[in-house]
Amino acid sequence: MHIEILVEDSSGRKLLQVLLPQLLGPQGAPHTWRLHDYKGIGRVPQGLVTKADPAKRILLDQLPKLLRGYGRTPGIDAVVIVLDADKRDCAVFLAELKAVAETCHPLPTTLFRLAIEEIEAWYLGDQDALLAAYPRAKRNLLERYVQDSACDTWELLADAVHSGGSAAIRKAGWPLPGQVKHEWADRIGPLMDPERSLSPSFGKLRDGLRRLVSEAGA
Repeated sequence: MHIEILVEDSSGRKLLQVLLPQLLGPQGAPHTWRLHDYKGIGRVPQGLVTKADPAKRILLDQLPKLLRGYGRTPGIDAVVIVLDADKRDCAVFLAELKAVAETCHPLPTTLFRLAIEEIEAWYLGDQDALLAAYPRAKRNLLERYVQDSACDTWELLADAVHSGGSAAIRKAGWPLPGQVKHEWADRIGPLMDPERSLSPSFGKLRDGLRRLVSEAGA
């Protein structure tokens, strides 16, 4: 089975590069995948007609066009779209995404998965990995975290592990926020165990991917 996987930023791509072999097996044995990172989430275009510049690589702006293209491309068995929920109502957001998919003909097998609130919730869902990567993390902050809650997730993680916390990152400005998120993917990602995760939203991604490949082999 071949899966195209779309994520909204490059740090999410880096994390999934590490985790996908644990979820799907080694690349090509027997399943294959390609990861595509974008430069932000954007929004579904009005009328589902893509007018945004594709060179800007904003994911939802391009989504209707992307799904239609994948549906016409031989050799693509499924498309998985991984997004941050941010402050959105998850049920409403998923319904909007599925409504977009239903207008695309032909439609590839499509799976939407949300990180709640942000992909940093997945690091916080495996605190054994997090503490192995950052032994001096502020455990009092980690202990107060409610898994997959809307609590400014990346800021909470930054406050726990980064010198000066999220305030220092914000003060420094770009590109530091992106660099820090890549560092988390590099340091925490390889230590994560998908079976150990306490994040419900990560569990839905894990189980959804496994169900896709299981059904393909049925």
